[in-house]
Amino acid sequence: MGNIIRRGKKEDMPAVLELIKELAAFEKEPDAVVTTVETLEQEGFGDNPLFQVFVAEVDGKIEGMALVYYRFSTWKGRTLHLEDLIVREEKRGSGLGNALYRKVIEYAKEQGLKRVEWVVLDWNQHAIDFYERSGATVLKDWYTVQMDEDGITKYVETEA
Repeated sequence: MGNIIRRGKKEDMPAVLELIKELAAFEKEPDAVVTTVETLEQEGFGDNPLFQVFVAEVDGKIEGMALVYYRFSTWKGRTLHLEDLIVREEKRGSGLGNALYRKVIEYAKEQGLKRVEWVVLDWNQHAIDFYERSGATVLKDWYTVQMDEDGITKYVETEA
C-alpha cells in the first residue's frame, strides 16, 4: 500500500485527535487538550469548515497529520496558518513529516497565498533547523500572546 498524503476526512478525526494528544505530550502539555472528535468533525466538516487537515497514511493507518486554516494579514491578505504538524513517534525520521510539510506549502501555493505561518517552541531545535533549511524565516523577536478561557472571563467581567 505504501505512504499516502491526502486530505483528511470526517472519519479520520479519531486518529487526528490521537495525534493532537501525542503532540501535546511532546510539547510537555499532556492535559491541555480539551478538543473532542465531535468538535473536530463539527468545525472541520460543516457548511463553513474552520480548518483543513492533511493526513499521512501508511499501510492504511494514519501516522501523521497537518492541520491548517486561513488567517488574514493586513499586509499580505489571506495567509495560511499551520496549527499542528505531527508524526507518531515511532514513524519520525521516515520522511512523513517532510511530506506533510511539503503538502502544506504546495497547498498554499495552489491557493495563491502570500505567506504560511506557524509557531515553534524555542527548545525544539530540530524543528527550527528543519524550517530554516527549508527557506522559512524564524522570527525570534516576536512573542506569541494568548489569553485562555479563564483570562477572557476575568477580563470581560472587570470594570472598564
